[in-house]
Order: sequence, then structure tokens, then C-alpha cells
Amino acid sequence: MNNKFIKNTIILIIGGFITKALGMIIKIIMTRNITTESMSLYTLTIPTYNLFITIVTLSLTISISKLISENKFRKEKVMSCSLFISLLISIFSTILLFIFIKPICLLLHNEKLYYPLLSIILSLPFISISTSLRGYFFGKNKMFVQVISNFFEQVSRIILFLLILPKINNDIQAVAFIIGSNMLSEIVSIITMSLFLPKKKIRLCKPERNITNEILKVSIPNTLQKLLSVISYFFEPIVITNLLIMNGYSNNYISTEYGIINGYTIALLMLPSFFTNAISQVIIPNLSNAYINKKYEYIKIKIKQVLALSLLLGISYTIIIMINKETIMNLIYNTNKGIKYINIMAPIFILLYLEGPLNSILQSFNKSKTILITSIIGIIIKYLLMIILSFLKLGIYSFIIPLLINIFIVVLLNSIKIKKHINSF
Repeated sequence: MNNKFIKNTIILIIGGFITKALGMIIKIIMTRNITTESMSLYTLTIPTYNLFITIVTLSLTISISKLISENKFRKEKVMSCSLFISLLISIFSTILLFIFIKPICLLLHNEKLYYPLLSIILSLPFISISTSLRGYFFGKNKMFVQVISNFFEQVSRIILFLLILPKINNDIQAVAFIIGSNMLSEIVSIITMSLFLPKKKIRLCKPERNITNEILKVSIPNTLQKLLSVISYFFEPIVITNLLIMNGYSNNYISTEYGIINGYTIALLMLPSFFTNAISQVIIPNLSNAYINKKYEYIKIKIKQVLALSLLLGISYTIIIMINKETIMNLIYNTNKGIKYINIMAPIFILLYLEGPLNSILQSFNKSKTILITSIIGIIIKYLLMIILSFLKLGIYSFIIPLLINIFIVVLLNSIKIKKHINSF
């Protein structure tokens, strides 16, 4: 089990590095072919996109991976049920988004967001299907399939961006194209993964009640937790925009600074997230299997290794960024915008590299409710601070400071819960 864990982690780290490198190329092409106005529209659209991705995926990757690794049911039946659920949830999500597009534009005080938001609908059904497929391969510990599909997905986006994006001169059309291009990349990913499926055994059929209940038992608490986080992210630009407008700041200042922080600063700080994502993905089937078989010593050792590695990465990358922030920002994004926020945000963002692994550990212990509770606490504190600091005339720092405090609180509470649970073994 230990060798398999290391092997799968290495595969996902290498694959994640390649995917991130390709993602950086996509980001470079994007930022050098769109205006600051386009970037602002893009960052205002992304919270809604992430909200509906959370709804449409229903945490199926986690639940399917966990269920298959535990060998409770036939893998093919689990996959069939998940595909049926994916189909239903994608139809629901598409209708829901179509109804709420105009109200979202009104809340964000920006009519230009209508077509970028509309373009989200194109990719939702395909994201739902690819989520089920990824969960299937994670559960079977076939991480290489994920790497291959991600590679072709990113390459297809690069080709699209190179061919089409430089020819678009309209800000709204550019953002709508960037969001809508996810449809093609998801189709490419699905085709790639389907080549590795046992076609004769898996077919779409009416789901069995017991399997569906097991999938939803894991999916619903995880989805609620993610929904809370994404809804919080969704309302961030709405709340901060309205709060700062009430306190005398212009809409242009708010959208520009919010766009810079999310589009440049946070994006730069999160570049090595592929490492902790790889660990988070591998650890769920491994720890789930070890936990159900009561291999407690293995679990304790693995948790220490995972958290130590994640923390080491966070500290190393933060030091590099803080020393070379201007050079790296110019190299990747061809701009200095966002540099002034790095020194404030980088030290706390070290903890963010622990959040994913901590969540995966808790999910392996069937402690999804714990993640939900800590998320609620963190979100409540974040929004209370946003309101207080906005009235203290701190400008965009009314958003930055609560964001950092939220990261600290969530990581601290989840760490305490894991330590308490391990001590009970």
C-alpha cells in the first residue's frame, strides 16, 4: 500500500506539474491578449462558474473514489449509478443558471456579465460526466488516466486560445469565449478517459437504491461544504462591491483591485497547488482503505508525511515568491499589478497548502460534517470582518484581511479535530 501511495502521488505530482505548466501558458496567452477590463469581467464571472461547477459535480469524484476503494459494490454498478446522477444534476444546474443570470448581473452592477455568465451553461453537462469518470479511475488507483486526460484538455485550450483569442477585440466576447472554451476541453477529457473504460461492463441504467444512497451519503455533506465555500466566493464581489460603494469607493476602483488580487496575486500564490492537490486526491482512497481495515499506525505515519510535505512546499514557495515577486510576476503575467499585495498575503497562504490534505484526511475518516462546521465558522467570521473593516474605510483591504483570517481559522480548527481523532485510535 505504501509503494502504491508513493507511486500514485509521484504520478499526480508530475502530471500536476505538467498541467500547471500548460495552465501557466494558457494564463500567459490570456493575460497578454485581453484588457484589464476583460480580466475584471473574467474574475467577476469565475465565482458564479465555480458555484455551478460545485453543484454539477456533487463531489462525485470523492464519493466514487471512496466507494470503489472500499470494495463495497461492483465498480461497474457504482459507475453506472454515478453517470445517471450526473445526467440529472447537469440538467437541473443548467436550468437553474439560466433562470438566475439576469439577477446575478443586477447584483454585480454590471450588465456586461450577461454573455460571459451564459457561456457557463455550455460546459456544465460535460464537467458533470468527467467528474464521475475521474472518481472511477481514482478509486481504481489509475492516476495515469487523470494525467493523460488533463494533458489533452490543457493542450486543446492552448490551441483554441492561440487560434481565436488574438482575433477577439471585444471585452465581453473575449470573456465569453474563455469561459465557453471549457466545453471543448471537457469533451476532449471525456473522450480520453473513455478510452480506458471497460466499455462492455459499464452502461447507463436506472441506479440501484443502496448504491445511490452510499454515493449521496458521502457526496451531500462534501457538496454542502463546498457549496458554502463557493457561495461565499460567489457573494464576495457582490458584498465587497456594495459595501465599498456605500463607503464612498468607485465601482471602477473596486472591480479593478478585486480583479488584480484574484487574477494576478492569488493566482501567483496558488501556482504550486498541483502538489497538494495530488496528495489530496491520492490520500482519500488510501486512507479510506486503511481506516476501514483499522491500520491505524499506517494512518498516523501517512498523515505526518503528508502534512510535513505540504508545509515544506508552502514555506519554500513563499520564500521564492517574496524574494523574486517582481521578476516572476512580469515573467508570467507581463505586469507588476498585484505585487503590493504579495508581502501581506503570502505568509498566511502557506497554511492554504495544508487545507486540501486536511480536508481529505477528514473525508477518509467520514468526518465531512466537521469540514462543513469549520467552513461555516470561517465564512461567518470572514463576512463579519468584511462589514466592519469596510466601514473603517480600509478599501480593498476590507476583503484581503478577512480572507487571510478565514484561512487561518479553518486550518486551525481542522487540525485540532484530526489530532483529537487520531489520539482516540
